Formats: sequence, structure tokens, C-alpha cells
Amino acid sequence: MITGAASGQLRISEIFYSLQGETSRVGLPTVFVRLIGCPLRCVYCDTDYAFSGGKNWAIADILAEVGRYQTVYVTVTGGEPLAQKNSLILLKALCDAGYQVSLETSGALDVSGVDARVIKVLDIKTPASGEEKKNLWSNLEALYTQDEVKFVLCDEPDYLWARQVLRERDLAKKCSILFSPVQGQLSPTLLADWILRDSLPVRLQIQLHRLLWGSQQGK
Repeated sequence: MITGAASGQLRISEIFYSLQGETSRVGLPTVFVRLIGCPLRCVYCDTDYAFSGGKNWAIADILAEVGRYQTVYVTVTGGEPLAQKNSLILLKALCDAGYQVSLETSGALDVSGVDARVIKVLDIKTPASGEEKKNLWSNLEALYTQDEVKFVLCDEPDYLWARQVLRERDLAKKCSILFSPVQGQLSPTLLADWILRDSLPVRLQIQLHRLLWGSQQGK
């Protein structure tokens, strides 16, 4: 039962059950809680429907809905989840309930207040995203070894920029690094060739959900 501060509300776009399509947990049955709102407008965004709308949910009701599914894995995503201050309460409540929780965040908002049990998947915005200036670089100091940093790459200049950031900031010593090609803009095979050529300590990820079900995360 949730009481006190954890009895707040969040604006929710959708709660659904699917396979995790990205990160080191790819392929695992996961409940996704998608929050409304985002201060960024990346050119390749495929969830712009989560910019507005949705419905208000009490955190207790969110946990009840998550509990309908037989999995320990929960991903809180958006939009940008941290744009709603009660997201921190939700993340803690999910951890307290025994779930293995991950947070997908743009990296533009402060992550230092996120519960340490949560796996943070921090998306560093590249030049071609159109939102490079929104990167909050101090977030890198709030990462643990369990966390992951993701670069979504549109083209070769994006790749070269990400390679430079990776090396200059020694990111691979902080946590796992993910390189992901924008579908239809950068060939995964070409990106794989670059990673091998440069011997980068990164994981190439291709969105599993798109391979299985097209543009939708779920079935």
C-alpha cells in the first residue's frame, strides 16, 4: 500500500507489456510505463504522441496495473519521465515493491535524485538530433556501473562526435555504452563496421521491437 508522499499522481500516456527492445535487458518481458511530456524535440523522435495528452494516474493505481503482469522488469519512459517531479516517487515505489526498474531519460534533466537501485539509461544527444545543447553533462557524475549511456546516431558525423565524447570522457570506465542507429538514416551494418574498425568498447543495439512489430513497441 502506498501512503504519504507516494500517494501523488502522474500524467501517463500508456502502460503496456512487451519485450524490452533495447539496452542490456533486450528481449526480457517488461512492463513499460510511459509518462507524458518532454522538453526536447529530437528530429528522429518516434514517441511524439507522448508530448501531451494522457490521463492522470495515482501512483498506487500505476503499481496495481504493473502488478497485473508476471514480470519483475519495469521500464519508466516517455517523453521524458523526469519532466514530472513525481516520477522520482514512482521509481522509488517500484523499487520498494521488488521490481527491477530502469529509467529511460534524455540526459537533459538532473538524474542525481533518482533512486540508486534504478538502472539509468542516459541518452546523450548528438549534433544531428538537433538537441545537442540540451545535454546536462554533470549527469555523467551521477552514473553508477549498473547504468548505461546511449548514443542515437543519424550519420557518420554523429558517430565521429560520439567516438570523441566516448574517448575524451572515458565513458566506458563509468558504465556500459550503447550505440544505436536511427532506423532509415544509418545502416546498422555500416555502424557495426565503424565500431569494429575503431575497436570501440560499446554495444551495438538494434531495436528488437521494430524488427518484431514494426514501429510500435508492443504487439
